[in-house]
Amino acid sequence: MLRFATDQDFDGRILAGLRKRLPELDVERIYDIGLSRAEDPAVLAWAAGEGRILLTHDLRTMRGFAYQRVAAGLEMPGVLVVLRSMPIGEAVEQLVLVAAAMAPQELRDRVLVLPL
Repeated sequence: MLRFATDQDFDGRILAGLRKRLPELDVERIYDIGLSRAEDPAVLAWAAGEGRILLTHDLRTMRGFAYQRVAAGLEMPGVLVVLRSMPIGEAVEQLVLVAAAMAPQELRDRVLVLPL
């Protein structure tokens, strides 16, 4: 199963729904590890070091920083951007689908935007 991290402003209601549907899910919140004030590149570096795919709502800046890592030849396990306009239930369903259907290597060096 995929390993995830959520950035500092990821909707906790989506995370709660995801944990309810997949109790075995391996997810860390950036807030819980003391990086809640870290800039996007530091968050991506931490997630890469831990082999975690980052869940975020930040399409505007996170996507660019993620692709900068790829261009620099740095590890980038993947980023899933959940658009804020998505209903919570739909976001949970799509994340459950991604977690169940995709292997880590399928997301490496990619940014996927949900809804799919």
